[in-house]
Amino acid sequence: MSANHYDHEIEQFDSQAAFWWDLQGPFKTLHQINPVRLKYITDQVRIDDQSVLDVGCGGGILSEALASTGAEVTGLDLSKASLQTAKLHLHESGLKINYQQQSIELFADENPGSQDVVCCLEMLEHVPDPESIIDACLKALKPGGWLFLSTLNRTPKAMMLGIFAAEHVLKIVPKGTHHFEQFIKPSELVKVLNNKAVRIEDISGMRYNPITQSASLDKQDLDINYFIAVQKTND
Repeated sequence: MSANHYDHEIEQFDSQAAFWWDLQGPFKTLHQINPVRLKYITDQVRIDDQSVLDVGCGGGILSEALASTGAEVTGLDLSKASLQTAKLHLHESGLKINYQQQSIELFADENPGSQDVVCCLEMLEHVPDPESIIDACLKALKPGGWLFLSTLNRTPKAMMLGIFAAEHVLKIVPKGTHHFEQFIKPSELVKVLNNKAVRIEDISGMRYNPITQSASLDKQDLDINYFIAVQKTND
């Protein structure tokens, strides 16, 4: 992905930033899958009183869920407008989150080995160099810390349901949110992680039901959305 394309991605999220907490707005599916995202993380590791970094936090949907469990949360995003929405919503939720308009690469350089848990969910398919993001996430982690990733599989099924159905038929995701060529196969992500100082602890798929507007974990079905949990072994 070119730098100009990445700038366009940030501009798209900027333009929709006011709607992050509109439960019927363009980010409603994120609200609907958020309980499953939180459950996936907390099933693997205890996060209360832990330093947790939410990379690509947007308007703070996951950040607030993490903070509500007692985690000490820092949220990073490059979209200034999204962060303004996230900060404003703290007045409503009463939660305490440290939001920063900063790249994960810069944060990791300034705060190496500082985090117990790093979450990078629904972001890798939007960036020009996913491995650079993963490297920075790991750099920010303490030895023994956990990294949680989620993204979309590059399959015909993901293209049909994740783009065509979601964006054009059901209109539950804004048009132009996803680009098929940026989806990442689990085997590709595993290959990248196998070259890092990590142990892959779990890979699980996520199913979304547009009728019930709810999501569930599925260990077997990685065809559309999937999570990977890894533990950092050493520096």
